[in-house]
Amino acid sequence: MVSSDEQPLVHDIRLSTVGPGRVTGQDVVHEPTNMDQAMKLHYLRGVYYFKSQAVQGLTTSKIKESIFTWLNNFYHTCGGFRRAESGRPYIKCNDCGARFIEAQCVKTLDEWLQLEKDDDGSLRRMLVSNQVVGPELFFSPLVLLQITWFKCGGMSVGLSWAHVLGDAFSAADFMNSLGQVMAGHQLAQPLKLAQSHISAKISPSPPKSKDPLSVKRVGPVGDHWIAANNSKMKAFSFNLTSTQISHFHTKVCGQIGTNQIPFFECLCAVIWKVVAKIRDGPEPKMVTISKNDPHGRKNGILSNGQLISIVKADFSIMEANPKELAELVLNQAMDERSTIVEAVERDQGLSDLIVYGANLTFVDLEEADFYGLELKAQKPAYVGYTIDGVGDGGVVLLLPGPKDGPHNGGKVVTLIMPEDQVLKLKFELKKEFSIA
Repeated sequence: MVSSDEQPLVHDIRLSTVGPGRVTGQDVVHEPTNMDQAMKLHYLRGVYYFKSQAVQGLTTSKIKESIFTWLNNFYHTCGGFRRAESGRPYIKCNDCGARFIEAQCVKTLDEWLQLEKDDDGSLRRMLVSNQVVGPELFFSPLVLLQITWFKCGGMSVGLSWAHVLGDAFSAADFMNSLGQVMAGHQLAQPLKLAQSHISAKISPSPPKSKDPLSVKRVGPVGDHWIAANNSKMKAFSFNLTSTQISHFHTKVCGQIGTNQIPFFECLCAVIWKVVAKIRDGPEPKMVTISKNDPHGRKNGILSNGQLISIVKADFSIMEANPKELAELVLNQAMDERSTIVEAVERDQGLSDLIVYGANLTFVDLEEADFYGLELKAQKPAYVGYTIDGVGDGGVVLLLPGPKDGPHNGGKVVTLIMPEDQVLKLKFELKKEFSIA
């Protein structure tokens, strides 16, 4: 904590609004898909850290000038939500603008990153907005950008992204295109909006269908798009070097052979077992898996195209062999996307659902190009992403590590769990696998 007579770590915070440099036109709207609507209570918070060489000579006015051009291609991200007569939310494009936040930090970039190593995520939250949509939809920005200047050079770019706009892969593409504009490149193609909502075929008198197993109903939340939790959630992260990853793989799968199980599935197995061990009550016999679907993603389209599936076990998780669990995750995942779409369609887009944390949820973001945002041809020194709006089941994120330096080839694991479980989780992960 900072005493009253000391300067806050992050200070001189200034707020403004940015938007497309071109007029979008009257009454241009975008209707989020049913899958987009299912994700509306979740938010992505990303922070990109750049060293002084990457931002030398860069000013706020130059950044804003690029943003005005950049948002010409992404005008619906500057919209505000309205409701149709049916109550279904839609976006009136370029109506609200994106928020631009500028701040100063009393620490150098290296000092800050060192502080973050022993932090619970509260420091990083100073570098990115935690705003949610509502309670006034009309005035709620969907995108908030925060530029924080560090002492002696260096800068962070914080992205607050309403998940209703698209998944983490879309958010990464969105940010990477800013780097292209700042480098003077013209974006390859204008924004394409995902098709209006996906229609599900429903019989004239359908029976009452069960909800997808990967989601949980909450609320109703009305126009304030955040769900209440029974537990206070806390985040923590750990880094894995390429050597640690290799040892971890061998521990779970045995000696590396031709039928190697991917690292993500091995990580799921290990943490699934640990959570089953430390949680009170019945074991979690079902988990949710979220990962990229390259076949369902089209260039230039922002959407929630991630694969969402569930994995069920009919045996004891604590007594299971980690390799057995990893193979279950790899081979027995059941795609839930069509049932999620149907559930939202039945509710005419009025569903209040959570996906992350409805069950213990594992999210594979290894393929997200978080290090594709370049300034002066320099990649970020580090990129961190987390999710807000996570349910009590908790979430585990697997992210790519830095692309340059000693940590090249590594990975970052971030867990968002009920606060009363975090110490036990850290202890078990460190004791058994030396990874936290």
